[in-house]
Amino acid sequence: MTDDTRTRGLAMMEKVYGFEMQDGPGAHFAVTADHLFADIWSRPGLSIRDRRLLLLGALTAQGLVDVAEIQVGAALHNEELDEDQLREIALFLCHYVGWPLGTKLDSMIGGVLHKRKKAARAAAPDAEAI
Repeated sequence: MTDDTRTRGLAMMEKVYGFEMQDGPGAHFAVTADHLFADIWSRPGLSIRDRRLLLLGALTAQGLVDVAEIQVGAALHNEELDEDQLREIALFLCHYVGWPLGTKLDSMIGGVLHKRKKAARAAAPDAEAI
């Protein structure tokens, strides 16, 4: 690993997740930053949104909706997908990965949207006070 590789990996992680990423310890973080994000997520040919869509499908097919929640939050934060598109993804996946798994994704999306709306309402009075 070079410092340049780690820098590129951390920068891509920030683009993908929408928040500042700090360097982390251990081999697992090193492979995640240096290979997965510096090399794989940074390859030409697919956008971050494209890769996120593929990842949402793969995670849902495996029943890993808890991990998919990170991707849904990042897609909303980065404005890559909106509420209607996320709901459509869940409905579409029901037909390919099975109704129970697609429904779990839809339920998780609903939970994420509810939390975001609740947080926005809670922040609104603060914005008016400024």
